[in-house]
Amino acid sequence: MTAGIEELFPADLPDPAAVALSQFLHDLAAACESHYYHQLTRYHRTRQLDLFDPERPWLRRPPDDPDLR
Repeated sequence: MTAGIEELFPADLPDPAAVALSQFLHDLAAACESHYYHQLTRYHRTRQLDLFDPERPWLRRPPDDPDLR
């Protein structure tokens, strides 16, 4: 079962709770990026290299190319 965005982020959340939630999510994202930094950079570097030929950068593969998945 998948929760909708309304269930995850209720509209009637008090201001202090919204600030706390936002800060928590930012901290969580920062911790995730810090923990998986090498894997994330390796993945993005690989994808970037696959997207274009440095000798002919004007010839880019379309983003929906199945080889990029």
